Amino acid sequence: MTKSFKNIFEQYNWDTITSEIYQKTEADVLRALGNTKRDLEDFKALISPAAKPYLEQMAQLSNRLTKKRFGNTIQMYIPMYLSNECQNICTYCGFSMTNKIPRRTLNDAEILKEVAFLKAKGYEHILLVTGEANKTVGVDYINHAIQLIKGQFANITMEVQPLDQPDYEQLIDSGLYAVLVYQETYHKEEYKKHHPKGKKSNFDYRLETPDRLGRAGVHKIGLGALFGLEDWRADSFFTALHLRYLQKTYWKTKYSISFPRLRPHSGGLEPKVEMTDPDLVQLICAYRLLDEDVELSLSTRESEVFRNNVVQLGITSVSAESKTNPGGYVVEKQSLEQFEISDERPTEEIVTMLKNQGLEVVWKDWEHFS
Repeated sequence: MTKSFKNIFEQYNWDTITSEIYQKTEADVLRALGNTKRDLEDFKALISPAAKPYLEQMAQLSNRLTKKRFGNTIQMYIPMYLSNECQNICTYCGFSMTNKIPRRTLNDAEILKEVAFLKAKGYEHILLVTGEANKTVGVDYINHAIQLIKGQFANITMEVQPLDQPDYEQLIDSGLYAVLVYQETYHKEEYKKHHPKGKKSNFDYRLETPDRLGRAGVHKIGLGALFGLEDWRADSFFTALHLRYLQKTYWKTKYSISFPRLRPHSGGLEPKVEMTDPDLVQLICAYRLLDEDVELSLSTRESEVFRNNVVQLGITSVSAESKTNPGGYVVEKQSLEQFEISDERPTEEIVTMLKNQGLEVVWKDWEHFS
């Protein structure tokens, strides 16, 4: 039997974990802050309500640990949406199959037009994004897109439908560097409510995707949950549990964590559980205190003011000027977005903001200079 995170995951109960997090005390928090190496019990304390009064102390520790490992550098990346075609029904996504929107998939010439724009901005790290439509934007399409642009970027990351291990091996051979795959929520019953139809409705297949990536030998895996679908504290614990398992099992692979909060889109799902700005700051710091090496990424989903204030608290990479629609930079600026972004500043303004905070902007991935 092939080892996978599913075997670990099934040993845990969502309600029990949630209860344990909310039962953490001030003493638990102080113990976690005092430890030099922290485990998942410490992480529970650091994301618990009991840790709220210690947010300033957590932020200072997080800042020091980040500078110790990553220096005064922060990486820039940008997403490029290749297609909004999708065969899934997802309650929170503008690309959901049930949404009556114009569908578009970029051809070679259109991809190269978008790439030319992004290269002129200075980007060396690109994130390719599609909806989940195997017939239209399956492995062959993605593989061709990677081969088309690989000579123009230092590394290529993708966020597409989960694939089988041989598919990942093929894409890695073609130049794929990293893959982002968010579980959305680790609450299995709630997951089914938000993904009623399509391949994405298979909770276990998605859960085991990072295992297939690890066995395929991908350079980096990005994890995360979509905050707003369920209790953010419980989902964050399971993300951390997943991270720890992967680090131990596929120790040659690097890892990153992202923090997407539910944003407005063409479906209009309201968050079930609100994650406030202080909550997100607490979580970012908790991840840094748990793991000095994991990369923490913050996208343009977040507001200008929020991003200005948290880039020093553990974040190692940010996007800028993002468009979440296929062809959104040059080809078709008015096509429907997957979700609305919040920080709409141009790349140059983000770079200036980072430099004004004493940060050195890095365009390539950490693999290439650490």
